[in-house]
Amino acid sequence: MSNVASAIRDTVSISSFNRGLAGKIFEEVKKDGAKVVMKNNAAECVLLSPEEYTQLTDELEDMRLLVTSLKRLSRYDPAEVVSWDGMNARLGLTEDDLEGWEDIALE
Repeated sequence: MSNVASAIRDTVSISSFNRGLAGKIFEEVKKDGAKVVMKNNAAECVLLSPEEYTQLTDELEDMRLLVTSLKRLSRYDPAEVVSWDGMNARLGLTEDDLEGWEDIALE
């Protein structure tokens, strides 16, 4: 039963905006959380506070990074790891070539 009450509490009709209740609705979103805007008995959009939106997009980005990391780890082969010295040797770099590299700004 709480799902029904939550659905009623968390939805707002588009006609409420047309009646000038946008400010009240926005305050409710800030106070109580997201609202689903209904138009012709169908969900039209979701209203979120900026904080909720930021949190959700941050979590989504974290999940994407996690998936990427897990894919990379699934292909990790310790035998293919190249040491710092080994990579420098492959590239033909010496310590003199790398002097001052910490001062270079990467963009």
